[in-house]
Amino acid sequence: MSGEERPLLRVVRGNPDDTELAVLTAVVSAVAAAPTRSDEPAAPSRWGAPQLRQPLRPGPGAWQFSHR
Repeated sequence: MSGEERPLLRVVRGNPDDTELAVLTAVVSAVAAAPTRSDEPAAPSRWGAPQLRQPLRPGPGAWQFSHR
């Protein structure tokens, strides 16, 4: 190992076994590989926008069209 390289993980306290070190390495690798969040806010959802709904029309059978 050259002077520039440093270990990815270093145990400073305790005595972990090989399984514990493997789990820790897997978790750190998964977190490092996860995509980062964008600083841009997400676009608001238009799912319940009133502009997307048809106006209700009173009359016989109007209840049938209230869900569209």
